[in-house]
Amino acid sequence: MKPFMILLALSVTGLCKAQTISSDDQLHFGAGALISATTYTVVYTTTKNKKKAFWYSLGAATLAGLAKEVYDSSKDNNRFDTGEWGATALGGLTASVTINLFVGKNKKRKNQMAHL
Repeated sequence: MKPFMILLALSVTGLCKAQTISSDDQLHFGAGALISATTYTVVYTTTKNKKKAFWYSLGAATLAGLAKEVYDSSKDNNRFDTGEWGATALGGLTASVTINLFVGKNKKRKNQMAHL
């Protein structure tokens, strides 16, 4: 209990500060999640293969982030930002994993209910 109280006291007094995430990185995360979710839906609907849908959706988000950063780095006074690329890929990973956890659950439940 003591470590929790010390942590709480430090956070309330302002001595403990966390890093903030820029709004641009949040947009990259959201874009990666949107691209990944869309790709997962299309691939899974077409193939009914969860593994293929997962990898294609993660790859699409990662490649979209890479393409965006390569495009941005070609502009004057701009550079390749690995943080933004990582945010896009992380958004894609988050969406892919989340959707993958819930897709196909109804089939398993229906099969379990049929055996009862």
